[in-house]
Amino acid sequence: MNDPDGWKSPEDVLRLLEERSYIADRPLAMAVFLSAKLGKPLLIEGEPGCGKTEVAKTLAQVIGTELIRLQCFEGLDARSALYDWNYPKQMLAIRIHERTESATELEKEIFSEPFLLRRPLLRALEGDGGRRPVLLIDEIDRADEEFEGLLLEILSEFQVTIPELGTIKAKKLPLVIITSNRTRELSDALKRRCLYLYVGYPSLEKETAILRRRIPELPAHLAQEIAAFVQRVRAEKELVKRPGVAETLDWAAALLSLRRTSLDRTVIEDTLGFLIKDAQDLQYVREQRLESLQGLG
Repeated sequence: MNDPDGWKSPEDVLRLLEERSYIADRPLAMAVFLSAKLGKPLLIEGEPGCGKTEVAKTLAQVIGTELIRLQCFEGLDARSALYDWNYPKQMLAIRIHERTESATELEKEIFSEPFLLRRPLLRALEGDGGRRPVLLIDEIDRADEEFEGLLLEILSEFQVTIPELGTIKAKKLPLVIITSNRTRELSDALKRRCLYLYVGYPSLEKETAILRRRIPELPAHLAQEIAAFVQRVRAEKELVKRPGVAETLDWAAALLSLRRTSLDRTVIEDTLGFLIKDAQDLQYVREQRLESLQGLG
C-alpha cells in the first residue's frame, strides 16, 4: 500500500501522511494522489515555512524511497542540475593513457559512465530500479526563467540525451514536487505542465493539531496558547515576514526546553526571536504590539 501504484484513493495518502506525523487536508492528499497516478509534477506554492518542502520529505518516508533534492538558486544550469563530466578524473586518465592509446579510443573512454557526474535530475531519471524516487525541486522561483525551459524539456518526456552516451529514459517515473515561495511569477508553460496546489497558513485548529503531533510532550493547553498567539501575530498587516509553521514549531520546542507550561509577557519577550525572524518585525512587535497580542487564555 505504501507504493504509489497501489494507492486506491486520496484517503490512502491522508492516512499514510498522518502516520508520519504530517497533518494534511483533503486538497493536498488529492493533489499528491493525482500527481502519482497521472505522472504529472505537482507545483506547490505558498508562504515560506508552511510545509511545502516537508510534503516531499514525508512522501519519500511513506514510500520508503530516496528523496532526491535539487535546491534552486540564481544561475542554476544543466551542469548543476542534470549532469557534468569529472574533469579532474578525465585529465588524470589522459595523462596516464595519452602515450598508450589512440586519440579516438581515449576520447571514448573519458566520456563514458565512470567519468559522469550525476546531478539530481539525472539521478531521478535513473532511479535505483526499485520504487519510484521522489524528486524535490525546491524554490523554483529562485532559479532563472531559462532554467524553467530546461526543466520543461526533461519533465515532458522524463528522458534526457547525453551526446556521448545516448538517451537515458526514466526506469520508473519519479514523483516530482516543485515548490515556490512566489518571489516571482512562474511561466505559464511550467504551470500547464504541472498540477497546482496552494498551501496557506493553517487554521488555529490545524496548527494546534500540528503542534500536538510533532511535539507530543507539549501540554495541550500550551499548544493552544502558542497557536493562538501565532495566529494573532500573522494577522498584523505591518509585518514584513509572517512566521510560518516551521517557526511555530521552533518556538514551541524552545518553550518546552525552558519547561514552560503557559505563556506570559516575560517568556514571550525572551523567546520572540524564535518566532519572528526579521529585525524590523521583531522591533515592531516588541515596542508597539506585544501588549495587545497577549490576549491569551
